[in-house]
Amino acid sequence: MSQQSVHALIIDDSRAVRTILKRMLTGVGFRTSEAVNGLEGLELLKQHDDITIALVDWNMPLMNGYDFVKAVRADPAYRDLWLMMVTTETEMSRVVKAMAAGANEYVMKPFTEDVIVDKLKLLGLVAA
Repeated sequence: MSQQSVHALIIDDSRAVRTILKRMLTGVGFRTSEAVNGLEGLELLKQHDDITIALVDWNMPLMNGYDFVKAVRADPAYRDLWLMMVTTETEMSRVVKAMAAGANEYVMKPFTEDVIVDKLKLLGLVAA
């Protein structure tokens, strides 16, 4: 997959985290859209049928990342969407819960650019 064709959705209520992730993703050639919570993320998914991956925080107002993952996985239209949790939730039970709900990858904050890029390589979205 050409990195130029990858459209990533960043869902996090922290403007700083969204800015950091946007810089990392555009640095590897991705286009990005941003949402401040899961509900806004779902709206953006409806508006953009070319979103390939969503990077999702767990703790957000209105709709948290876990509920976003469950909502996306309940809709067959999004069965090919990659989901990466990017969160401060470090308990293994949370990792297991997110993966069981349908997340493809899980990154704990604070993270480095290498960690994010390595996860994107694992998903086949960035050339190894």
